[in-house]
Formats: sequence, C-alpha cells, structure tokens
Amino acid sequence: PSNAAVRVLNRPHSIVADVEIPQEGAEGILLAHGGNDAGYSFYMKDGKLHWTHNYVAKEIYHVESNEKVPEGRHKLRFEFEVTGKPDLMKGKGSPGRAQLYIDKKLVGQIEVPVTTPLALGLGSGVTCGVAHGAPVTNDYQPPFEFTGILYSVTVDVSGELIKDDEAEMRSIMARQ
Repeated sequence: PSNAAVRVLNRPHSIVADVEIPQEGAEGILLAHGGNDAGYSFYMKDGKLHWTHNYVAKEIYHVESNEKVPEGRHKLRFEFEVTGKPDLMKGKGSPGRAQLYIDKKLVGQIEVPVTTPLALGLGSGVTCGVAHGAPVTNDYQPPFEFTGILYSVTVDVSGELIKDDEAEMRSIMARQ
C-alpha cells in the first residue's frame, strides 16, 4: 500500500535502480508510486530512461534521457532537488529540479514548478518492476513489466545528491 513507501514529497530524494539491459534493450517500470490521481513513475521506454510526475491529475511533468541506456549493467538514477517551499494551503508541493543519470552521467533534466503536496496514490500503491492499477501517465499501459534484470531499487531521502558543477553553471547561465 501507498503508506508503506518512503515519503518523498517536499524533500530532496533520489531513486537508484541497479539494472542489466539485454542486447535487445529493455523497457518497463523501475519504480512507480501512485496512479492517475497523483504519483510518479521511474521507467524505461524505447530504450530511454523516463520520470513522470502526475500533479493531482491536473498536470503531467516528464523528463526523458537524451540518450539510450546501453546494453550491460548500469545504475539508473533519478534525483529531485527542491528549489522552493511548498504552499500546502494552496495545494502545491515543493517545486524542484528533476534529473536523470545513467552511471552518474547527467542525461536529462527539467524544472518542475509544482509537485503533489500531501499524498500519492489514493488509487494505487507502490510497485517495483511492474505497474498494476491505474498508470501515473498515459505513456504506458499496465502491467508494463520491466524486461531487463532488476537487481535492486533504492530510494534515498538523505538529501545527498550528485553534485555537477558544470551543469549547475550551465543552468545559472541559462537563467541570465
């Protein structure tokens, strides 16, 4: 059930999937929490890494890797860096920066202006390697079972994120 999951709302967090990708590639859910009412999904599709956040069925935020995940064993990582405070009275969770990594190489990022504030997955719980129930996004259909080897998935809420000084400088310069 949803309340058995690590609470990632309104805080920095990362998800790391230790996977093995076969020669023909892989697709499917790495970790999903929630459903079409609110939630997030970390998955592979068309050879690429994806993360989607469903903000209370009002808005979908999505980032896709700019390259395919190659054959072999890899650490696929999603990071959420909080960039502002939540406004719970207005139903808005913390904004942040969503980043995707393949073996510590940044391969995609977006700014997420608002996230789900209080609860994920009233209609669905937490799943790993497969997504039963209502999907977080229409980008896939359940059960969307992962077709590679999934050794482990770790959710970390310690706040320790990968520091990429070059990417940070590019982000600062882009805002100028």
